[in-house]
Amino acid sequence: MPDLDLELERISSGYKIVAGVDEAGRGPLAGPVSAAAVILPTRFEHDLLDDSKKLTEKRRELLYDELTSRDDIIWAHSYAEVDEISDINILKATHAAMARAVLSLSVVPGFCLIDGLPVADFPVKSAGIVKGDGKSLSIAAASIIAKVKRDRLMIQLAEKYPEYGFEKHKGYGTKIHMAALREYGPCPIHRRTFAPVAQLLLPITE
Repeated sequence: MPDLDLELERISSGYKIVAGVDEAGRGPLAGPVSAAAVILPTRFEHDLLDDSKKLTEKRRELLYDELTSRDDIIWAHSYAEVDEISDINILKATHAAMARAVLSLSVVPGFCLIDGLPVADFPVKSAGIVKGDGKSLSIAAASIIAKVKRDRLMIQLAEKYPEYGFEKHKGYGTKIHMAALREYGPCPIHRRTFAPVAQLLLPITE
């Protein structure tokens, strides 16, 4: 289970405020990538908070509501929309969304723990923590906020584009989604630079 050991290590090294940063939605064929940054109290404990991928949708929703309603938790969120993903690629767009989330915090942290590999040129001193959402409570909290924000948005977008079933697969390349893509073609929120979508846009040659 994640804890605050990584955060407290940085605090003991002289960084007064440490944030956890994570993303959701790098892999889907449609919709934005979502990023969140979270600063937890130094004595924070939680028996149920874990990597969002290990939790049920219901548990994620409950934790999201708790995390975002507490006065002692500082958090911020940002999207990188489909146009940005197409313009600069998914990795750079993800890093940009993470940076925007951190800079949107009401208190700028001295250090960021980022889930995954190190991010070059990040606006705040940072370290990449591989599988950090299972090690750091602040990264786990960020993973839940990023995931729930994105899932809720995809459910809203499903009402605008009902033929694709976004409420079921959230834009991931499931069999249902691929079948709808082949039948209807891409809609405005599809990532046209992603291979499964791009291939459908190629001209048919004899």
